[in-house]
Amino acid sequence: MIDKDTRVFGVPWEDYPYVQACRVGETLHLSGQIAHDPEGRIVGVGDMAAQMRQAYANVGRLLAEYGATLANVVDELTFVTDMEAALACATEVRREAYGGDPVVTSTIVQVAGLAFPELLVEIRCTARLSDPPR
Repeated sequence: MIDKDTRVFGVPWEDYPYVQACRVGETLHLSGQIAHDPEGRIVGVGDMAAQMRQAYANVGRLLAEYGATLANVVDELTFVTDMEAALACATEVRREAYGGDPVVTSTIVQVAGLAFPELLVEIRCTARLSDPPR
């Protein structure tokens, strides 16, 4: 059995069931993060940049649970419902979130819809919690 260290936010949709974060060894896998506040309310309805900022805030919140930051992220997968709107704000929002140009592999994909109709973006990340031995 693999030893897994997991985290949840306690929001109603976690009854799905799933976890927000799962650490296996020094690798941290984050479920797709959406634009919800700590109480589970969707924020930034109709505003791609606001939703992207909140999704990154939730990524940061999870990383902090493991003593990490966005500097630990090595891969990012972003799902958007409107590619044009996403590309219009993504560079600025990502630089804000990462504190400069992100040094991560990154994929952005347009999808027909996300878990809730108000959502415009979902960001899934993988992070490394320490450097591997050399």
